[in-house]
Amino acid sequence: MCGIVAYIGKKEAYPILIKGLKRLEYRGYDSAGISLVNQGLKVYKCKGKVSDLEGFAAGKDISGSVGIGHTRWATHGEPNDVNAHPHFSGNENLAIIHNGIIENYDSLKKELIQRGHTFKSDTDTEVLIHLIEDVQANENLPLAEAVRVALTQVIGAYAIAVLDKNDPEVIIGAKKGSPMVVGLGKDEYFLASDATPIVEYTKDVVYLEDEQIVELRPGHEIKIRNIENEVLTPYIQELELHLEALEKGGYEHFMLKEIFEQPKSIADSMRGRFHVESSDVSLGGIIDYEQKMATAKRIIIVACGTSWHAGLVGEYLIEDLARIPVEVEYASEFRYRNPIVHEDDVVIAISQSGETADTLAALELAKSKGATIIGVCNVVGSSISRITDAGSYTHAGPEIGVASTKAFTSQVTVLLLMALRLAHKKGAIPESRFQRILAALEKIPQQVEETLKSAALVEHISAEYKDARNFLYLGRGYNFPVALEGALKLKEISYIHAEGYPAAEMKHGPIALIDEEMPVVVIATSKGSYEKVISNIQEVKARKGKIIVVVTKGDKTAAELADHVIEIPETEEELVPILASVPLQLLSYYIAVMRGCNVDQPRNLAKSVTVE
Repeated sequence: MCGIVAYIGKKEAYPILIKGLKRLEYRGYDSAGISLVNQGLKVYKCKGKVSDLEGFAAGKDISGSVGIGHTRWATHGEPNDVNAHPHFSGNENLAIIHNGIIENYDSLKKELIQRGHTFKSDTDTEVLIHLIEDVQANENLPLAEAVRVALTQVIGAYAIAVLDKNDPEVIIGAKKGSPMVVGLGKDEYFLASDATPIVEYTKDVVYLEDEQIVELRPGHEIKIRNIENEVLTPYIQELELHLEALEKGGYEHFMLKEIFEQPKSIADSMRGRFHVESSDVSLGGIIDYEQKMATAKRIIIVACGTSWHAGLVGEYLIEDLARIPVEVEYASEFRYRNPIVHEDDVVIAISQSGETADTLAALELAKSKGATIIGVCNVVGSSISRITDAGSYTHAGPEIGVASTKAFTSQVTVLLLMALRLAHKKGAIPESRFQRILAALEKIPQQVEETLKSAALVEHISAEYKDARNFLYLGRGYNFPVALEGALKLKEISYIHAEGYPAAEMKHGPIALIDEEMPVVVIATSKGSYEKVISNIQEVKARKGKIIVVVTKGDKTAAELADHVIEIPETEEELVPILASVPLQLLSYYIAVMRGCNVDQPRNLAKSVTVE
């Protein structure tokens, strides 16, 4: 949830840390801070964004070739200067940055207070550095060993980096349940929450596993041990990330750039996975588990947020095409409701980052019960990709905007390919329908490009509704999850209350809200329950609601009833969610911009939810 970056080598650390924090700011932006080794430890931190930290550090001594940096998304303690990271130990010999939550921090804090420790902040992180200090002092241990011993007493999730002014040529890192990657350079090392701060300096990385501790010293080989003090051999990988993907490329916001990248991200998610000419679909990542999936009595999809909406589309696709029963669960609820999971179940986890804490916990629960676990995620080397038996990457490229856009359409694309593969393997789909969907899928990137040409129209519509206080989104069948996703996007970045509903459910409550001030967005494409949706539109119109419809190009009936019409190209029903979601993304984007909202970094939200 927060972002950490660290450097040790021969270069000046401050510019590397600041640039890294700016790239990590999508993970948290309540406060920011750095600590530098410079004749002791210097700590500069403040409430606000990384730009505020730059202003705060201006004119101060920022020299030094060893340092750690942090951008925070608050969990324990409100966002302020004192609670910002890094945190000192009581004697100010140690400094720490931390992602995650120490669940037993309160009991540890009480015990440390009894031993004479005093605390300045409200954070669990300060408790951890005091604990490390206590272990180091009482047992006379070097830093790496003190960190290891302290972590044996900790319950919770963490990714940490620690400095010691008495051992200034070392950074100690450790992780459990929160991501951490080490970058290997020539006589230098980098440490970060993800690869974005590292990519311009090195392509060689090591992804730490849970309960691993890393010791980084310039001129020495990387040392990794686990919490049981066993020495481990690092597995060095090459980064699959390019620097230009992390820049805005002339767009005003990352979100807009990522919306317009969808023709490419969808094409990349399909590339090499199907061939219309040979009527074949192949997902190499799941090939060894296809039979298990095809014969499963039940598939359970676990996810959160936008990925959960993609999972709902996946439920429609897999049940419709492959005729396998599917349940879609919020990962956070799944793990706490004592679910019934059998060894012949298949659990599919969907996550853009591959680090979502609740989704990871749900997978661990399913794995403990013997189920086969499959991942659909976007980040190579992520925790979900490592814990699962098999899976498929979405190949959407880096998504920096907090509100997910291209990840959603890429996830739906991969789930469609998965459903088609299972359907074909089972013989559950007529060959004519299979070929028809494949032919339509081949056209989707071009059709998304065509849909994006409606941006100016959507911007014009947005101007009329930017001051609305509520929105209602309606859809049926495959378009119901699209309605949910459209409402979520508007809530996330414009702070307008919005709800998505199955269109038929409007009469069971929400219709009471409709008046001349209520905008209602209806996905009314020609395939599926078109006539039923037309009836729902008429019900809204009779109550003077403002109607915005997303229709198939050339539609006349829905268009005549609506106040505003957005057209998408005609395609097969199974593919409509990909196209229909695009204008809804644009609608939320333009409304948020017109309201003066921070589109890429909406309040209270962070990109990767790595804590519960």
